[in-house]
Amino acid sequence: MPARIHVPTASPKHPLPSSSERQRFRRHLLAWYRAHGRDLPWRNTDDPYHILVSEIMLQQTQVDRVLPKYAEWLGKYPSFEILADAPPNDIVKTWYPLGYNIRPHRLQSIAKQAVADHGGKLPSDAETLLSFKGIGEYTAGAIRSFAFRQRAAILDTNVARVLFRVFVGKGDIKSHAMKKRLWAVSEALVPHKHVFDFNQALMDFGATQCPARKPKCLVCPMKKYCRSYPLAP
Repeated sequence: MPARIHVPTASPKHPLPSSSERQRFRRHLLAWYRAHGRDLPWRNTDDPYHILVSEIMLQQTQVDRVLPKYAEWLGKYPSFEILADAPPNDIVKTWYPLGYNIRPHRLQSIAKQAVADHGGKLPSDAETLLSFKGIGEYTAGAIRSFAFRQRAAILDTNVARVLFRVFVGKGDIKSHAMKKRLWAVSEALVPHKHVFDFNQALMDFGATQCPARKPKCLVCPMKKYCRSYPLAP
């Protein structure tokens, strides 16, 4: 059965952002990112394996905890082949103290499938990426946009929060219907150029400018048209 891929859809009740709204948001977001984007090591590579490692490590984990472990992991397991052959107990020890120890096993499972079926590489198409156990829609989009520079949407917790606040404003952000709607918004917003920077900017904006608590609304470049502005400090 083919993997499900999101296609932007709209309804009279929940229209997608207009062309002018999309352009305005992209312009403001990319300008913000040029001024405030973080210099992170996984932003200086297009190696799909390195990007996969960073994305799995960053799941439910703060960037400052990931930075030293990312370097250590790649020093010890520099390729899918080496990771695939590593003793499972060793990879868990190397992962410590990031927690959520299903994640190193997930990485090794992906490595084994990449070696067995794809010559030790990650494929670039969405359907094949989604066939890997441990790669979901967000991770597939991240790999496609960051490693292969393809026009692919992402929707993690930070991105969902930004898009919900700016373009929706009301409703249950955790509901299935809202998640589907936010995926459609994300798909519609992705530019044809500068996809890498745009998606990285979305994540940074959610993490540092528009976090769950104490968003910096007063200095937000989106405040004039954000449907949630102003949020209580």
